[in-house]
Amino acid sequence: MTDTRPQCTYCARDSDQVPLLTLRFQGTEAWICSQHLPILIHNPAKLAGKLPGAENLGPTEEHHD
Repeated sequence: MTDTRPQCTYCARDSDQVPLLTLRFQGTEAWICSQHLPILIHNPAKLAGKLPGAENLGPTEEHHD
């Protein structure tokens, strides 16, 4: 039996080690930890090879309130 526990897409830590957030992208489910959520938001291309299609994502537009 293989371990299929959710792990952070970026660092591979599981929910026993860090809080994980679930995300859906291109019909698949993935997880990212709270430490690496800023990468998903600001530099998603760093997830290329870890999250299929991430290389096509651009960073969030900077806005000022």
